[in-house]
Amino acid sequence: MNGYYPQVLERLIELLCKLPGIGQKSATRIALFLLRDKTDLAMRLAEALKEVRERIRFCSVCFNFTDVDPCAICRNPSREDGTICVVEGPGDQLAVEDAGFFKGRYHILHGVLSPLDGIGPEDLKIGELLKRMNIEGIEEVILATNPTAEGEATASFIARAVASGYPSVKVSRIALGIPMGGDLKHTDRMTLGHSFRSRIQVEGVGKDNGS
Repeated sequence: MNGYYPQVLERLIELLCKLPGIGQKSATRIALFLLRDKTDLAMRLAEALKEVRERIRFCSVCFNFTDVDPCAICRNPSREDGTICVVEGPGDQLAVEDAGFFKGRYHILHGVLSPLDGIGPEDLKIGELLKRMNIEGIEEVILATNPTAEGEATASFIARAVASGYPSVKVSRIALGIPMGGDLKHTDRMTLGHSFRSRIQVEGVGKDNGS
C-alpha cells in the first residue's frame, strides 16, 4: 500500500484484494463505501462472514456446502435414488438444480484433476463417490464436469474407475455441443468435436421412415 490511508483501512483494502476478481481499485472502492455507509452494513457483513465460517460444512453424503448434515437434497425422500450427477463444485450443482429437470442425487468433487497444479485423485472426492456405489445401490453415474481439458480428464478417470470396480453401473457423460443461438465459426474445437460425437438422429427421417 502507498500509505495514503490509515493503517487499519489499508489492511482492509489489502484483505479485499485477496478475493477473486477484486483488484486494488475495486477493493479501495468497497472499503471506502463500507466506511462511509451510515447503516450497520459493515457489522452485519462481519457477522455473516463469522457465521458462515462457523456453521457451513460439507454434507457427509454429497459434499455440498450445508449448515445441516445431511444437506436438504440428500435428506429429501422425493429425490430419485439410483442416479448420481457428478459436478466439479457447488456452483455447478446449483446450475443443474436451477434448470429443474434432474431429480436424482449429486456428488460434488470440489475440483478437477490438474497434475500441473499438483491436484490428483486423492485431492478430490472421487474415493467418496466410489463408496456410494454399493451403499446407495447406484445404477447410473452422470458425469457433468465442465468441457475443459481438466474436466474431460476428470470425467475419463472417474468413468474408468467406476467401470473397473462397478461394471454393472451405467456411466454417462452430459452432451456438450453448440449452444442455442451459437455460431459454428466462433466455436472452439473441443465443443465442436463434442457436438458431432453427441449428435442424435432427427426423428421421422431415416431408412425406416417409410419413404
